[in-house]
Amino acid sequence: MTEESPAIARAGELLAKLRAQIANALVGHQAVVDQTLIALLVAGHVLIEGVPGLGKTLLVRALAQALALKVARVQFTPDLMPSDITGHAILDPATHAMRIVRGPVFTNILLADEINRAPAKTQSALLEVMQEHQVTLEAETLMLPRPFMVLATQNPIETEGTYPLPEAQLDRFLLKIDMTYPTQSEEVDIVARTTTDQAGDELPLSGVTAVLSERAVLALQHLAARQRVDTAVVDYAVRIARATRDWPGIAVGSGSRGPIALVRAAKAAALIASRSFVLPEDVKAVAVAALRHRIALSADAQLDGRKPDDVLAVILEATAAPRL
Repeated sequence: MTEESPAIARAGELLAKLRAQIANALVGHQAVVDQTLIALLVAGHVLIEGVPGLGKTLLVRALAQALALKVARVQFTPDLMPSDITGHAILDPATHAMRIVRGPVFTNILLADEINRAPAKTQSALLEVMQEHQVTLEAETLMLPRPFMVLATQNPIETEGTYPLPEAQLDRFLLKIDMTYPTQSEEVDIVARTTTDQAGDELPLSGVTAVLSERAVLALQHLAARQRVDTAVVDYAVRIARATRDWPGIAVGSGSRGPIALVRAAKAAALIASRSFVLPEDVKAVAVAALRHRIALSADAQLDGRKPDDVLAVILEATAAPRL
């Protein structure tokens, strides 16, 4: 037992309670919930891809309610301007002075709905905020609240009127999560929940109660940052990322943010498992979500119907994990 073991055990208990509260609203999608919590624990941002109606908004609202954090939602549209996100200055008619109006980014959890529907300059404004954690308005630098994370969504089946995020911008997201259809039993539960004693399309959030405060989330982030990572595990993460750079079927491999994301996410995965150290299995578990948006397949691979997940699965099998 190390000195920090009680804190790690307590963190695991709190995160288990958090997952249980989210499950009171969101049926299934356990992998999606875990990956979202991983991003939260390391102050990372998430891009969630899935068809409409799978619960992306519900996930964000349930997470925010279970954490007692502020949440804001922005529906991205082609006419959305950067100032609609970051804020702007207006002339106060009473004082005849410029007054700063803060935008929706000044929150703890920001849902950027259908981010690929906004033009590049608006996407860039948000991504700069994600990187710098600050906004400059009228020569005044305003810091964002902590914790802060962006959960951006995009629809994979609609391309008309969209502005796909280029690879350099996708690289700013810690994880890219694929939200798939629920199983039949899960879908039966979803329909039963949303049609029993409920009028209209209200989100089923009544069963979600706050289990973590803002201060507790920051403490968990600090604990995740202190997780021990053996040099051999770091080497394993780097070898996985480097393999993508000359692998058959991959035109563009992961940059250095890839292995950084692998190690950061693996630290959070270990904390969720109530461990104070990272195992190679933690790196392997988060590898696909951390790298799928950081590689680009060759034209031949795309014509063959191959997906980034398929190629990454082969790379993970071919990359030897260290024995600790």
